[in-house]
Parts: sequence; structure tokens; C-alpha cells
Amino acid sequence: MKLLLTDSGIKNASIRSALVAMLGKPIEECTALFSPTALHADPRNANQARRVVAGEEDRAPMIQLGWKSVGLLEIAALAAVGRERWEPVLREADVLLVDGGDALFLAHCMRACGLDQLLPELDGLTYVGLSAGSMVMTPSIGAAFESWSPPDGSHETLGLVPFSMCPHVAFDGGDGNSIEQCEKWAAGIGRRAYLTDVNTAIAVVDGAETVISEGTWRELNA
Repeated sequence: MKLLLTDSGIKNASIRSALVAMLGKPIEECTALFSPTALHADPRNANQARRVVAGEEDRAPMIQLGWKSVGLLEIAALAAVGRERWEPVLREADVLLVDGGDALFLAHCMRACGLDQLLPELDGLTYVGLSAGSMVMTPSIGAAFESWSPPDGSHETLGLVPFSMCPHVAFDGGDGNSIEQCEKWAAGIGRRAYLTDVNTAIAVVDGAETVISEGTWRELNA
């Protein structure tokens, strides 16, 4: 399984190069599927969902990278339509781009349709997450990032990687999550965790982790 877990999308040349290496061919030759599902947990994100689908969100580049084609995959709808209708489409894609929002809602939708079980089987697919789209792959996100509560009361995300992530860290003291907040979060998580800024991503290929960054990052609880 190939995962590119970004803080804020394909923000720089290093992350883009890592993506191309994982794809094994130029972006211009790749078919992509894009999911804005994590945004829907908060109805106030309706306009943001439109922006990202239209490729207008330049703060977090994903859909506007020059793909051969981009389709929309609404993960929240997959359980209702049946796996036989959407699985072939996913298997034919080169990359699945998953936007940010609410990681617990996204995990709930992935479990409901069986996508959480299918993803590890798709050796030819590259998964690219952004913020919550990355955090959903970790075992848990911590109370600080929880806003939507699943019907079953679960606080766990998918656990397809052995570490947690705290994105949007303001290492320079500017806008974002403060170092103090992140250290408190990491202590509560109690497992190995990465703190990342907008210019950082973590690549996971066959279980091997590589940090790709033109910014600042830290690993805690190592």
C-alpha cells in the first residue's frame, strides 16, 4: 500500500516529486479520484467543498495538479449504492485524493462501505491524504481534533499506520496549532506522533516511512 499523508496537499517540489515516484509515471498520465467527504460533517463547509472540487483551493493543492482526468468519489454514498458499482472504478484509478475536514466522520464512512478493508489490497493505487484525509489512516486523532461523534461512539480512526499526526503546526509562532498545544496532544495520544507544518508530508510504502519536508516537523514519543 502506498500512502502520501500530507499536511496541506502537494505544497512544494519535494512532495510533488515523492508523489510522482509513488505513481511511477507523470501526473499528466494518471487518472485520479477525489473525495471531499470529510468536509460534510460540518454543513458550514459547503462552500469549501465546492471550492476544492473546482480546484480553486490553492492553499492546499490536490485536484489542480494536471491529472489526465479527475473523478469525484463521494465516500459517504458508497455504502448505499453497493460495492459492485464503485469498486471497479477505484481499481482502475491511479490515485485517490482525500481532502480534509473531520477524520472521525471520514473513518465512519470508509468503514460503512468497506473501503477501509479494500484499501490495503490495492497495490496499484496511491492514496494521498490532506489533513483529516491523512489523519484517518492513523489509530486515533485525540480529543483536540474530535468534533463529530460517530453513532457507535468510537474514537478510533482506521489504524493503517502505527503513528498519529498533528497537522498545521505553527513552529514559527504564527497561525496554526501551537507547539504547546501539540505537545499536550501528543502526551494524551501516548504513541509515536508526527507534528507537521504545511510543507511536510509522510510517505508510507510497504510499511516504510519517509518524511518529505521543505518546512519543519518533529517526531514525539519515538
